[in-house]
Amino acid sequence: MAASGRGLSRVLGASSCPAWRGAHWEARGRLKPEYDAVVIGAGHNGLVAAAYLQRLGVNTAVFERRPVIGGAAVTEEIIPGFKFSRASYLLSLLRPQIYTDLELKKHGLRLHLRNPYSFTPMLEEGTGNRVPRSLLLGTDMAENQKQIAQFSRRDAQAFPKYEAFMNRLALAIDPLLDAAPVDAEAFQRGSLLQRLKSLSTLKPLLQAGRVLGAQLPQYYQVLTAPITKVLDQWFESEPLKATLATDAVIGAMTSPHTPGSGYVLLHHVMGGLEGMQGAWGYVQGGMGALSDAITSSATAHGASVFTEKAVAKVQVSSEGHVQGVVLQDGSEVRSKVVLSNASPQVTFLKLTPQEWLPEEFMDRISRLDTQSPVTKINVAVDRLPDFLAAPSAPGGQPLPHHQCSIHLNCEDTLLLHRAFEDAMDGLPSHRPMIELCIPSSLDPTLAPPGCHVVSLFTQYTPYTLAGGKVWDEQERNAYADKVFDCIEAYAPGFKGSVVGRDILTPPDLERIFGLPGGNIFHCAMTLDQLYFARPVPLHSSYRCPLRGLYLCGSGAHPGGGVMGAAGRNAAHVVFRDLKSM
Repeated sequence: MAASGRGLSRVLGASSCPAWRGAHWEARGRLKPEYDAVVIGAGHNGLVAAAYLQRLGVNTAVFERRPVIGGAAVTEEIIPGFKFSRASYLLSLLRPQIYTDLELKKHGLRLHLRNPYSFTPMLEEGTGNRVPRSLLLGTDMAENQKQIAQFSRRDAQAFPKYEAFMNRLALAIDPLLDAAPVDAEAFQRGSLLQRLKSLSTLKPLLQAGRVLGAQLPQYYQVLTAPITKVLDQWFESEPLKATLATDAVIGAMTSPHTPGSGYVLLHHVMGGLEGMQGAWGYVQGGMGALSDAITSSATAHGASVFTEKAVAKVQVSSEGHVQGVVLQDGSEVRSKVVLSNASPQVTFLKLTPQEWLPEEFMDRISRLDTQSPVTKINVAVDRLPDFLAAPSAPGGQPLPHHQCSIHLNCEDTLLLHRAFEDAMDGLPSHRPMIELCIPSSLDPTLAPPGCHVVSLFTQYTPYTLAGGKVWDEQERNAYADKVFDCIEAYAPGFKGSVVGRDILTPPDLERIFGLPGGNIFHCAMTLDQLYFARPVPLHSSYRCPLRGLYLCGSGAHPGGGVMGAAGRNAAHVVFRDLKSM
């Protein structure tokens, strides 16, 4: 029997959630006392860094504290028979050269591209027998215009121009993702040779300026203005504006009215899959299959990957150079360099001996903005959601809209702003922004026959609740029930289809996945924490004040998302430094 929303017999809130139920990852390689490089954390960026270093002849070991590899890019069977991409759940941003360099298809990676990719159903009262409207977007521009014309003919005409405008900006910024930022410290304090080398890193910036040309002021506004201001200049219909605005606020404790929210939108539209710009897809077998493919690529060349081996401390020589790590069990592993895929806060404030870091540097790290609005809910259901705006097929087979990112409570940008304001008052949103995805609609291996896995990426939920409340089981379930009530309004019968659920609030995401404040990007993707200033000014080139210690995770340039760029870029910086040691 399916359970309803409240009082589920298999509710796996994080405080009661059992240990991971899937098959534990078997260590690849025997632990040795010494390596050329050690990577802290087997998140996708750490695995990418290890794979590149090993290919370059640098003997590398990766140490992961959890029994499963992948960091936030994992597949976990939380409910028997149902395999969830428990944290990250979609793929688009992974850099194209990583696919080819690491031969990920050869190592088992399979993708399901989504087309259409976005579905926004409306809640429309008083429509009588008429089916409520919805907005379905895909790769067919003519069909997109037909969909948009339901709400505004003017917007339908403007949409191709808007897409071309945004694609040009994405094209200009794209090269910046694949290189370390300008090394401001080397330029400011280095030798003449170091200064000349740092100038060479300006090339991608100059290329970006050339691509944008005379329209640079308009593009500057996209990066710095509230996304509502940008969208208001292009469109008049709220359903379209709100749908597009979700990409500007997703994962960020910002409102569509917050200055700089345009960059987060850009961050989410500059990806692509298999040569198709802007495409998003599901990984066959869940996001953990991507991490498995990267690991397979790394270990095939000799890298070692160990799970349930937490790093307790970075070791430093008396001369002030990294010389390895100490594991939680007391084992010492020596290395020439250490790359940390952990957050900047964990890396520098917990794992690194404080006497080797400048006080000003540690102060900046401690003040990084890590606010997160996200509560992720993974749901097992015994049938597909049946939306009023797009009724299901009689046989229960997935329809095109089921493969999309389904945006609920997104009819109006004002709804998104009000949801944000609730969180600013210390309250979970009364009408949360919900991105609902059903990866099993394209990948039936994730659930038993006829059943499905549903990913709910919801916001806004503050890390700290008002009135002295905490995210205990009662608060967690009350919020999930509210989310389910919202879904029920769009798809009656949803609550009755639920078999079980796994609720991850910001504190849960922090505890389980090591995401500070629950922030999926490690720290906010705001303009004051990007490029030259990620994680902090003068230390944006993956290096830090302690020689031999490097950041290679989402807290480094170019930031969060399953992109792999930070891992790849850091590996190349480390390799150059090793050659000069």
